[in-house]
Amino acid sequence: MIKLDQISLPIKYSENDILSAICKKLKIKSDNIQKYEIVRLSIDARKKPNVKYVANIGVSLKNNLEDRFSNLRYEKTTRTLCYEKKSSKENIYVIGFGPSGIFASLALARMGLNPIIIEQGKMVEDREQDVLKFWNERKLNKFSNVQFGEGGAGTFSDGKLNTNLNNEYCKIVINELIAFGAPKEIGYIHNPHIGSDKLKKVVKNIREHIKSLGGKFMFSTRLVDIEVLDKTIKSITVENVETNDRQTFPADKVFLAVGHSAKDIFRLLYDKGVTLTQKPFAMGVRIEQKQADINKSQYGAEKIDGLPNADYKLVAHLPSGRSIFTFCMCPGGQVVASSSEEGEIVTNGMSYFARDKENANSAVLINVTPQDYGSEHPLAGIEFQSKYEKLAFELGGKNFNAPAESVGSFVYNKNIETDINCSYRPNITLCKIEKCLPDFVVAGLKEGLPLLNNKLKNFAKDENLLIAIESRSSCPLTIVRDENYESSVRGLYPLGEGAGYAGGIMSSAQDGIKVVESIYNKI
Repeated sequence: MIKLDQISLPIKYSENDILSAICKKLKIKSDNIQKYEIVRLSIDARKKPNVKYVANIGVSLKNNLEDRFSNLRYEKTTRTLCYEKKSSKENIYVIGFGPSGIFASLALARMGLNPIIIEQGKMVEDREQDVLKFWNERKLNKFSNVQFGEGGAGTFSDGKLNTNLNNEYCKIVINELIAFGAPKEIGYIHNPHIGSDKLKKVVKNIREHIKSLGGKFMFSTRLVDIEVLDKTIKSITVENVETNDRQTFPADKVFLAVGHSAKDIFRLLYDKGVTLTQKPFAMGVRIEQKQADINKSQYGAEKIDGLPNADYKLVAHLPSGRSIFTFCMCPGGQVVASSSEEGEIVTNGMSYFARDKENANSAVLINVTPQDYGSEHPLAGIEFQSKYEKLAFELGGKNFNAPAESVGSFVYNKNIETDINCSYRPNITLCKIEKCLPDFVVAGLKEGLPLLNNKLKNFAKDENLLIAIESRSSCPLTIVRDENYESSVRGLYPLGEGAGYAGGIMSSAQDGIKVVESIYNKI
């Protein structure tokens, strides 16, 4: 196979358009083409509104014609997680079944190591009912919610597969997701996403596959204690969150994939002497806009038939030395209530695969450093988060309403009412949101929002809505591990976003695979 780059295609391209472009590029006739496939597809909107697609296309030719184009040789990566199975009597546990835990468990199961997965939340189909009950009735299940449960926080945030990484592991993760039911488009579209609706099916399929290979699951079960002897893990104690029954199991290897919101686990690790360090993160708000406005700014038209709703990614550096940036952008999506504890407000964004709702949203964040925490304690960042999440809860009315304010009111103190049909459930409370944000975050947002609006018209127009508080962009601590991926307690392997080594589905999944592979040759 050979690969042709930068092939221009019309928005409503057909097979004939692709074949014609290939023939023109190679100066051959169409009957010499055996097959083709799109390797990458992105949007070129530089000449608005004359938007087009740009594709990289893999082509197989007949009659040894590929020999004429040896400089274009291309080999498609089809690798998945495949290992020679081993036998072991070790007791191996994975704590948490978010992206890093899912792929760590999948790798362990393929290795024949029969992992036992401990997840404090419910299976994804039951978890969804708990989430909807919270959004519709304000009844929070602190063990099964947007943050906790099968699939992790990413299950209710669009299933974005964006990453700054570009390596073999990226392709492995994509191939596995497609094999378990993710849309095939994620293999080639720019900034791929699965969608929260389709991701649930993928997660369930992976779970059933792991079970078929000998893995076991304990849902609604949380880690409450670890026994450490001579700086080595000896056992774990777990508790069923519905019955409060406790069990203690011998443990040889524990893969800790708990996610960035597992405050109880971080406190347990600190009490057990596991080395933790502070880490920067970011804090801010969700901004909600009319998707038609974003489309007009990006494409030159409110809607172009054949194009998905437009996205964006923005950043600006502030005179203070901090930065303002967008994160987890959801075209055609909704802002979601993501609290995991009573008395705290946390927001996030979500969209389905179709991304066809009327609003766009994204986090708008200011970087936070350990110097802002006011303490050198390893858990100071967690307490910093909680302080402002509690203030947001009080400001919203102590009923899980999120504090919200129009951009014009927040930035310019104008009497501007929002024209956004806010998607946040259960509801919002219009107020002065600066009362639940750190002073430096308020200053950074007021200074930075106009700068971002200069980069993308309509991004921060006066009528757009700011919803507080976005505080779980990443974990504010790191569970320190050595070159063998072990923590200061031997046999305890921190991984993924909650351990401070990833950010998002793709990097978390890769970290889970890499950590597990590090022990494969030692079994």
